[in-house]
Amino acid sequence: MTLKTKLMSAVAGAAMLAGASAASAQEITVGYFLEWPMPFQYAKVEGMYEEALGMTVNWRAFDTGTAMSAAMASGDVQLSVSQGVPPFVVATSAGQDLQAVDVAVSYADNDNCVVAEALEIDKTNAGELAGKKVAVPLGTAAHYGFLKQMNHFGVDLASMDIVNMAPPEGAAAIAQGAVDMFCGWGGSLRRALEHGNVLLTGAEKEDLGILVFDVTSGPADFIAENPEVVATFLKVTADANAMWADDANRDKMLPVIAKDSGMDVDATAATIDTFVFPPVDEQLTEKWMGGGAQEFMKGVADVFVEAGSIDAALDTYENNVNIGPLEQASGM
Repeated sequence: MTLKTKLMSAVAGAAMLAGASAASAQEITVGYFLEWPMPFQYAKVEGMYEEALGMTVNWRAFDTGTAMSAAMASGDVQLSVSQGVPPFVVATSAGQDLQAVDVAVSYADNDNCVVAEALEIDKTNAGELAGKKVAVPLGTAAHYGFLKQMNHFGVDLASMDIVNMAPPEGAAAIAQGAVDMFCGWGGSLRRALEHGNVLLTGAEKEDLGILVFDVTSGPADFIAENPEVVATFLKVTADANAMWADDANRDKMLPVIAKDSGMDVDATAATIDTFVFPPVDEQLTEKWMGGGAQEFMKGVADVFVEAGSIDAALDTYENNVNIGPLEQASGM
């Protein structure tokens, strides 16, 4: 099976289900990631979302953003927190009517590829990755970063054995010597680094235009039918981010976030300290939701098309970014 076939089969079901009706806003189900600590989890545990929304909020953990897309397409999930831009772009390019409503987190240092230490390959001899086996969660931010890095180093993708693995599986595979390179994020990236090294740092990736950020996303029909719900959800998230930005709250919030993430406190601190949570006023600027995010989505799609991972990109992703709820949240 080709890389393109694998990726398109992963999103085909999501695209076909994209017309599923939005759930009634008597309660909502929200997708998120374990081992991906964020301030919203303090509000999640403390019941702040339920209090503000006046409804039950069910939380469902996922391994990848592509799985989030499928769950939103089926109507099982109404919002996803911290969905990577690449899986969002893959889904929307395939016809799924999703919208991004905020910038959840920016994390150039917490999504990367790791080469097995036994190979002794770094940026000075990265061409030696030709012919090697790599674990990549297809259609994710890690996949996009992998493609961009291999292009930068001139490694022929056709020469590589690219295996679709969720980050926890990929981290186990590199630890066992079953793959030569791992690509992923969060706790899985941290475990993979025990067995290898990165090719480029976060700053070096950004210099190459490899931005890494996630969005809060949802089906366009749910967002249109429940604007108050979405705006209120984003307001609670923004308030949690503001709490975290105040160092006085760190000792109170960190243990709660760690437990909800399925991580110990030290690992949580090491991970979350590499994250940036832009405040609402910054998110609404040209850099992010005011135009930059839309342009970046187009760039991601074009890279995937060039790599043969998806059939075609949309002409524009402007309709897949909806700043209305965030603007409403900023005034609450």
